[in-house]
Amino acid sequence: MAWLFSGRGIRYSKMAMSMKDVQLYCTSVVSGRKHVNSVDLFYQQTGTGEHAVLLLPGALGSAQTDFGPQLKSLNKERFTVIGWDPRGYGRSRPPDRDFPLDFFERDAQDAVDLMQSLSFPRFSLLGWSDGGITALIAAAKNPSLINKMVVWGANAYVSPEDLQIYNAIRDVSQWSERMRRPMEEVYGAELFVKTWEGWVDGIGQFAQRPEGSICMELLPLISCPTLIIHGQKDPMVPSFHPQYLLKHIKASSRTILHATQPGKLMCGWRTTRSRP
Repeated sequence: MAWLFSGRGIRYSKMAMSMKDVQLYCTSVVSGRKHVNSVDLFYQQTGTGEHAVLLLPGALGSAQTDFGPQLKSLNKERFTVIGWDPRGYGRSRPPDRDFPLDFFERDAQDAVDLMQSLSFPRFSLLGWSDGGITALIAAAKNPSLINKMVVWGANAYVSPEDLQIYNAIRDVSQWSERMRRPMEEVYGAELFVKTWEGWVDGIGQFAQRPEGSICMELLPLISCPTLIIHGQKDPMVPSFHPQYLLKHIKASSRTILHATQPGKLMCGWRTTRSRP
């Protein structure tokens, strides 16, 4: 992670937080909601460093389910770390989540506008899985705002092999109880099933686009330094996806993580959530 966090970082205007907007936890993590693009987006923030970093969770994920270790352990003097729950996920409800064809672009716009509303003029992105895709789009469309970026478990298109993987995990009753429980605690069993099936259908619709593109055409527009991480045992993202990102993002480099369990290693820390 020294790669991402090297250098002087950035300066930003510290936002003024009222007790009405923000709740202070004993862990020094503050939480609040910002009204962004007609939705109240939930976020968590910790640290006072000059380098602002936004954490972007995976499908159905939230700051707490996906990034608990990072909110706790990243250097709070060097970084200001913001985790968020995308619209329809976690505590950014209502509304319930839907998956129109532009849902990744919508998340990217929400993420950027949230950071602007929190008075961070420039920031870095750490995105995994769907959050990695969202980060790619945000960086491509807002080059002047993004400092650096790390993505892992992300893909710029949906292949026939991907569709087989998604359909194989559609039925959450076939998941282990350990995998279902965190999501059921957030959504309840019924809404979790409905939202997950909506995600499988939503991601699958990209297969109908030319070359299955999610954001292939945007990758050459990414100008910030980008680290692409791939877990060798990632069960949902074949290795040809990080290879494609590396080839088409001009300022990118790549590393491979060797994990004892699929989907568990993230940038030197264990993530809160694993792959199905």
